[in-house]
Amino acid sequence: MDINRTIDVFRDGIGVAIRIGAPILLLCMLVGVIVAILQAVTQIHEQSIGFVLKLIIVVMLLSLGGGWMIETLQEYTYSVFDLML
Repeated sequence: MDINRTIDVFRDGIGVAIRIGAPILLLCMLVGVIVAILQAVTQIHEQSIGFVLKLIIVVMLLSLGGGWMIETLQEYTYSVFDLML
């Protein structure tokens, strides 16, 4: 395996990680900002509110998109194993 293939494998791996992680991270960030604004307005500074809402969002996203995430990881893994042969 030459250096160009190695760079391609790492670039593809980073792309897969971004495609899988971005939806969860973006929605958690959005929920965190909304909760922070509501807590600032109402002056209720309970940290468990934001944590529970983020946890619910992550569980919902994993239950809805978990199959797609696994398929994406499998395709990437198969492509890496094909390069080894």
